[in-house]
Amino acid sequence: MHTQTKGIAIFASLLMLASLSNAAAQRATPTPRPRPTPVARNFQAGAVYVLTNQVDNTVAVFNRNAFGMLTPAGEFLTGGAGDPVPQGTDPATDPLASQGSLILGHGNQFLFAVNAGSNQISVLRVSIAGLDLIDIVDSGGIRPISLALHENLLYVLNEGGTPNITGFTVGEDGTLTPLAGSTQPLIGGTAADPAQVSFNSDGTLLVVTEKAGNRIDTYTIDENRLPSAPIDNASNGMTPFGFAFNNPGFLVVSEAFGGTPNGSAASSYSAAEDATLSVISGSVPNSQTASCWVVITNNGHLAFVSNTGSGTISSYGIGSGDGTLSLINSVAGDTGANSAPIDMALNNSSHFLYVLAGGLQSVVSFRVEFDGSLTLIDTDGGLPLGAQGIAAK
Repeated sequence: MHTQTKGIAIFASLLMLASLSNAAAQRATPTPRPRPTPVARNFQAGAVYVLTNQVDNTVAVFNRNAFGMLTPAGEFLTGGAGDPVPQGTDPATDPLASQGSLILGHGNQFLFAVNAGSNQISVLRVSIAGLDLIDIVDSGGIRPISLALHENLLYVLNEGGTPNITGFTVGEDGTLTPLAGSTQPLIGGTAADPAQVSFNSDGTLLVVTEKAGNRIDTYTIDENRLPSAPIDNASNGMTPFGFAFNNPGFLVVSEAFGGTPNGSAASSYSAAEDATLSVISGSVPNSQTASCWVVITNNGHLAFVSNTGSGTISSYGIGSGDGTLSLINSVAGDTGANSAPIDMALNNSSHFLYVLAGGLQSVVSFRVEFDGSLTLIDTDGGLPLGAQGIAAK
């Protein structure tokens, strides 16, 4: 079974490489604007943050103006080590193969970052002068790749060794305290190959996607903020990866389908109180390759999905009353041939979408129009190969 799974993963990687080569023959690769020398800025204004995920891990900061354009504003150490070396068949442009490795806290006061190379979580305070390292703690496992936050409760997804989720409480000063009894395994065990952990909108449900197991693990959160044992939910489509909840509580999950060219899709689900998921719209195709990351606008009606193999962003509409998912545009945004768009983040108002393009080692900026279409603003380069994780405000 292990040999068969490995063979499938290798075949999927070859298919993705082929799709990237075909895309390169048809579309020009954009030239990123180099990063100028950082200048003094107000770090509490609009900004975009990128986790460099290098051995000396840092957060690269870009200040944002009212038109969505970015200006580099420096890098700040997390105090831990990243891990830019991909595992298994993951590409160098996507070494963690995860969503949520860098997240902003409520009120944009703190940044939470994984240090996959040193098995730690860092907390940085956003100040006027920069980012201040507040705390760094062991993640409770090996190779942390994703974080989830609800109010003052933080959970981390550790993918190495025997994968698990582990919880922490967040103090008013941003410091983390391990939550006793919070560690739970993943159903797939060492073969899970997880991608993301996140809460639903009211913090009563925790979700983890397992790429290799084609399943979605769910956990109920009790009054002590502890998770139940994992509940097994079959993914409607193959290779569930990134996901997001909207405010009504509907879940949208991307499906990479093993990197099959033009074979990706997304599904929507509702969640019952016992944490079982029910499919609303199953595997709505977008005719793109390797759909991986998902973000949803503040109004809860629009989802964007990044397609790593195609170098594109797809848009979906979400039914306000029933969570039905409908494709709006297969190519709402184009990041260019060989750009390998991975992580995405919307700013607080959802007026701007920022895409970390691993193949360009850049952030690609879009304006979100009233009809849900995307207008390219700029491309800002200078990031290292292996950067992973983006947050915006």
